[in-house]
Parts: sequence; C-alpha cells; structure tokens
Amino acid sequence: MKRWFAALAVAGLVVAGCTDNSAVPTQATAPGTPNFMDVQTGQSHIHIMPTKANAYGLDNQAKGSHGKPGGGGGGKTNTGIYYHGGPIIPSEHVVAIYWASSTIYGGGPTPNTTGSAAQDGSLVGYFLSNLGGSSYYNINTTYYDGSNVHVANDLSYAGFWATSANAPTSGQTVSDGAIQTQIASGFASGALTYDASTVYAVFGGPGVNLGGGFGSSYCAYHGNFSWNGHDVKYAVMPHNYDYPSGCSALSGSPNNDYAADAEVNTLAHELEEANTDPDLNAWYDRRGYENADKCAWKFGSTYTTSNGAVANIQVGSKDFLVQQNWVNAGSGGCLLSY
Repeated sequence: MKRWFAALAVAGLVVAGCTDNSAVPTQATAPGTPNFMDVQTGQSHIHIMPTKANAYGLDNQAKGSHGKPGGGGGGKTNTGIYYHGGPIIPSEHVVAIYWASSTIYGGGPTPNTTGSAAQDGSLVGYFLSNLGGSSYYNINTTYYDGSNVHVANDLSYAGFWATSANAPTSGQTVSDGAIQTQIASGFASGALTYDASTVYAVFGGPGVNLGGGFGSSYCAYHGNFSWNGHDVKYAVMPHNYDYPSGCSALSGSPNNDYAADAEVNTLAHELEEANTDPDLNAWYDRRGYENADKCAWKFGSTYTTSNGAVANIQVGSKDFLVQQNWVNAGSGGCLLSY
C-alpha cells in the first residue's frame, strides 16, 4: 500500500523565526482516493489533526455505498487498522517546548527556563505527568512492531524548555521549517537532549499560527525530521482555544482553564499517533487514518463535573474531555479505556 503526499514549497530549514508567507501544511489529495492527512514539507513528513469541520468532511468522503466508513488494507488483523512495517515508540517520553515571550498556560513555566515535570505547574503539565499508566493511555498497548514488541503504558513527561528566543507574537505565522530550527537550536545549546524515544512537543501562544494552516486546515500535527543524522519526532501544538468552534469541543471547562482544557484533547491525539506511527509508516488504515484519527472529535459517554462542565475521563485526580482512541483488538473500535 502506498501513502500519498503533497509536496509543499517551504522556507529554508535553516531560517528561524516568523513569516507571513510560509507554506501551509494542508490535506493532501491523491487522484481517486479520499483526502489523506499526510503532507511533505521540506525534509519532513507530517500528519495533521483536522479541524472538526474537516474531520467530518473526510469521514463523509470515506463512506462506502452503505454509508459505512471504508475498511483497512492488507495485514493479518481485522481491527480496521493495519501495520505497515515501520517503527513504534515502545516507551514514549515527552519534552514540552513552550515557545513564547510570556507564560502560555496558567501556572506554567516562565520563559527562558528549563525544568522537570514537577516544576511545570500548568494543567498541560499535569496531564502529561499523569497520562502514562492511565486506563485511557492503555489503549495504545494494543499496538506493536514487527518483533511483536508492544507499546508500554508508561508515557513519561521528561521535562520542559520554555524559551523566548525568536518567539513569535500574536498575529504571526511560523513555518514548519522554523519550528524544526527552533528544536535544533535547543539541541545545539544543550537546553534539549536528543533521545530517539522522545516526542518534542512545541506549544505556541495565543494568536500564533504555528505551521501555517492552524485553524483552517488543522488543530495540531506530528511528524519527524532529520537532525545530525538523528530521526527527531515532534508535535506542533498551536493554542487551540483560539478557534473554539473548530479546535475545541468544550462545554464548560472541567478545570476552569479553557485554554489548557482545550489543548489536552489535541495533545492526547498527537501523542497517541506519535507513539504508534512516529515516522508515518507503521499503523494506519486504508484511508491513511492513524489510530487517533479514527476517533477524532468523538468523545463517547460523558458526565457533568462539579462546576457544571462536560468531561469523559479522569487523568490523575482531574476531569478532562478527551477524544476516544482506536483499540487494536477484537474488531477494533473507539474507546476511552482498555
């Protein structure tokens, strides 16, 4: 099976900073096929999480003559998602890169600091610190590589780098190449340590268009690029509550923090996919959908929190509204726990 990519012209990858005419990662279209969510930009391949409107449009395109979503391709399972030979990340680590001139999320790190998970007092930091070991994250343990090594339920938050260097401000657009350059600058300065099992999650502040298509084509994306011969896995996490109708499904804020409560939903989506398809050649279905795509913007059973907000899971001791994930067991399906 072949995955399709649209070639996009982007600014040189050695150029840091912001631009208003950077390339826009958009959904690629192959003739005679549904829109896939993989694009090629510069030296990297990325996979986007579509906005709610775009996700529903893709679902409708993928429906067959009986109104049911299309099935998977080759493989030995019948769960609706298939392995294509690429690597997984058996034990995923996450480093948060808060790229802004001021604190992005309440209680979070101040610019130009590095620290451990325990020093990140934001709700995003709390979610990252408690996601591993949860029954929700356990869904990813149903995925494995060619040696039958399964994903472990031990995602760990390895720490953060908050930086104002070349930080974009509200109203600016940042190319994907500039995001990669910023990550590379962290490696070069020692603020970041390269690790093959780490996903470097870049968070932007309010009003910043990270990648060029935020809010119009996608809410977040993940991918990989080469740095000094190393395969770097990264996720791009724009400030999703800038587009509450397209990149948030909140009905009230379970933790009285709308920006962070909206962000953890897309963050979970990207980490699940980076875990099971880090180089975009492992787990996906016939439509090109990765595990979280198959359940994008689907929340299952919900409940009302003490402050009147809607939630569907507890991570640690806090309530969140987080999309379901696709379980690769039985006949497959969207679940909140496994």
